[in-house]
Amino acid sequence: MMLSLEERARRYATKAHAEVDQRRKYTNEPYIVHPAAVVELVRSVTDNETMLAAAWLHDTVEDTASTTGDIESHFGLEVARLVAMLTNTTPSQATNRAARKMAHFRHSAHASPDAQTIKLADIIDNTRSIIHYDPHFARVYLVEKQMQIDLLKQGDPLLWQQASTVITEGIKQLSQPPHNIPPSWFTKQAAKYVG
Repeated sequence: MMLSLEERARRYATKAHAEVDQRRKYTNEPYIVHPAAVVELVRSVTDNETMLAAAWLHDTVEDTASTTGDIESHFGLEVARLVAMLTNTTPSQATNRAARKMAHFRHSAHASPDAQTIKLADIIDNTRSIIHYDPHFARVYLVEKQMQIDLLKQGDPLLWQQASTVITEGIKQLSQPPHNIPPSWFTKQAAKYVG
């Protein structure tokens, strides 16, 4: 029986992340739960199999031994292009976190609408867990994601709205007890990324 493109991508990603024993940062679950959640968010707005395959594979080049060439040889040029657009290529010697993040945001801002849709799904899933498990880091993260989604307007509008809501709600949550972070803190933090 011939496996679908998406099923092949699911199996490949599951194996690639397992081979490096990659786990979710806060829960220690096998990493594949994250691509699986991203795929379901993408599936909620499209049944495009190339996009679903790329959603399964979106972190393989960044986090495992896989290369863009490997992805292309297994899944074709279109899937490989989407994965390349979703891979953080920021040089680690960039001076500080803000500079590194802005370079990465500009990279995803130039991605195709399909890649931006997958990136929005990625942001939604990551944001949900970070607010829950690491409210201290979430302060910085939410400011960054708010700036990033402003550059992802070509992605699916429903997922864009969902990402925006998750981020806004997260900031609201952090400004209330027990966190009590004043709105001015978020404004000052955002200013570090401009320039």
